[in-house]
Amino acid sequence: MTSSPVLDPSRLAKLREALLAASYTADGCLDLLGPTGYAALARSEAVPALRATRGGSPLETLVRLFLLQQPVPYAAAAAALPIEDCLADGWLIRDGETVRATVDVRPYANEVEGLPSADAWVVSDLGCAVGGAGGIGSGETAQGVARKDLVLGVGGASTTLANLAVRRPVRTALDLGSGSGVQSLHAARHAQRVTATDLNPRALHFTSLTLALSGFENVEVAEGSLFEPVTHGQSGPRKFDLIVSNPPFVISPGSRFVYRDGGMAGDDLCRSLVRGAAAHLEPGGYCHLLANWQHVKGEDWHDRLAGWVAGTGLDAWVVQREVQDAAQYAELWLRDGGDHRGPGSDYQTRYNEWLDAFEAEGVEGIGFGWITLRAGGADRPTVRIEEWPHPVEQPLGPHIESWFERQDFLRTHDDAALLAARYVLADEVVQEQVGPPGAEDPEHVILRHNRGMRRATKVDTVGAGFVGVCDGTLTAGEIVDAIAHLLGEDQVLLRDRVPESLRLLTEQGFINPVL
Repeated sequence: MTSSPVLDPSRLAKLREALLAASYTADGCLDLLGPTGYAALARSEAVPALRATRGGSPLETLVRLFLLQQPVPYAAAAAALPIEDCLADGWLIRDGETVRATVDVRPYANEVEGLPSADAWVVSDLGCAVGGAGGIGSGETAQGVARKDLVLGVGGASTTLANLAVRRPVRTALDLGSGSGVQSLHAARHAQRVTATDLNPRALHFTSLTLALSGFENVEVAEGSLFEPVTHGQSGPRKFDLIVSNPPFVISPGSRFVYRDGGMAGDDLCRSLVRGAAAHLEPGGYCHLLANWQHVKGEDWHDRLAGWVAGTGLDAWVVQREVQDAAQYAELWLRDGGDHRGPGSDYQTRYNEWLDAFEAEGVEGIGFGWITLRAGGADRPTVRIEEWPHPVEQPLGPHIESWFERQDFLRTHDDAALLAARYVLADEVVQEQVGPPGAEDPEHVILRHNRGMRRATKVDTVGAGFVGVCDGTLTAGEIVDAIAHLLGEDQVLLRDRVPESLRLLTEQGFINPVL
């Protein structure tokens, strides 16, 4: 393993105390840098933060040292940290009268639904905390770390996944492809035991540093590819109540970087994760994955993803957030790898390699999105595959759990049972009427949900009237009968027509059954 800071629990506890004493936390850094400087830092722009850290306080010293990767005077570092321990354990390197950091130590607000925010820190390679590893340059880093072994910190993908996960208390959780340990940090707060796996032993060491520095002792690490480290338990494959994975999903013609290139053909890595999840989920357990998938000429991408799930026995909700054509996708990951800064011929050669590989497989585009699987135990699992590029509420985890609970209700209720049930209007649903000014009746009535997926759907007069009085007092059938009387419609015919709308409004979360 390439050299990285030593994992010494007692010294890490002292380091954590020093970070807290200096207010080197997410809130402390925000207070120091202000919204403008903090936002600029998230864009990898350091100038506002440098201007805000010229005073030499312990917090300013730590921001310069670990966030901005600037050398700081030895005396200033000694005032903020147990400096000799940090030098001995490899967190810092001394150069005359200055010291510099060997790793990025980034404050992180470890937030879990239903629990107060807790201070934590994510340890990663320098320059890898935001926006990928492209800022480091090609070849070797200043510390002699091969780029293929780099360990990234907190980025957009890791934040997205953390916000998707269902955060109920569980006994066991698996962070598959842990990297710097961001997902393990979240899971450790609501799981009794977390197992973190990664193919890269350097990543596992960084996961251990992140969790130990943040004060967690309920995480174990295991080296290996995908589910391999948890496949052979005493009684077969180990099972978990929660599985989260931000895997190396990039569909590339080679395996240059462990953190992003899975080394399998096309989108086989993501498919294998979906197929393998069933053997490792406890009854009722959830699996959350970020994934890429190919759009192949002559094939509906919905059918492709349905084939991944078919036969697993799992409920599934697949959401495609974005699609890029082959050229856009190649450019994105060539820039991530820093190839755009190299000699033009190398960039063009690699660009052609990507396009040749896609052309050979008939790939016209690449989908980006998330996959949630649940071991619901149903004879006929619910599978929903959709495209939703619109903004959603974060964290989305509570709404994902509610969505699966509503599928259970719909699966066990026929039309008569739907009409016999009571419903309440979901929070923050508004009605919009569309039509020309001055018209007596609107052309369209739109229900818009401002929570969760933030969906909108068109309803007719019956639907608008139904949700308007949907407070859990009357059954759906009683409401429909009253609407039929008001509109002068046949009650039997209206009862036959309404269940389809009830299913849609329930499935999309506009109304919730009273259970």
